[in-house]
Amino acid sequence: AGHEAVLSCPYVSKVSLLMVTWRMKCSACCLLAYRSDRNETRKLNCSERMMWKYLPDSDPALRIYPVNLGDEGNYSCEIVSSTGNFLLFSYLAVIVPPVVTLTCDESGVVVCRASAGKPAADISWIPASNHSTEEEVRHPNGTVTRVSYIGWVNRTLPTVTCLVTHPATNQTLSLDL
Repeated sequence: AGHEAVLSCPYVSKVSLLMVTWRMKCSACCLLAYRSDRNETRKLNCSERMMWKYLPDSDPALRIYPVNLGDEGNYSCEIVSSTGNFLLFSYLAVIVPPVVTLTCDESGVVVCRASAGKPAADISWIPASNHSTEEEVRHPNGTVTRVSYIGWVNRTLPTVTCLVTHPATNQTLSLDL
């Protein structure tokens, strides 16, 4: 999310290209089309964030910038050329890095929170502990907040470290106790 996504479509030589059509998710959602004989492009029900990456007669790639969660889903590109019709399906998965915090309350409970990530982050501790508890909250927009709690009873080790693993980011936060 927040970055650029480029979906490629099979390249056909400029000479044989007749028409390129991108459809997003469903036939009524968004249509981005180019017709070479009229040098005409059309954009119906598409966000301003969706456009051609290059000139469609040289490379019919679709550019989405910035990507948001609602862009996730199925896309199709159809090329009509003098050599035939070609159809390509793509799936865009949107990944959102979590916001990570590490705190300690007055009773000695250390809290590692990975907020609003997609998919959910994994949380582990250094030193490793079998006594941590975890909870998860799924948000309506598809993101997930995961929280891990550990009671800090071993006062001989002055630092606790939370490891958050996620496809978009790996973070390590340490807290001096």
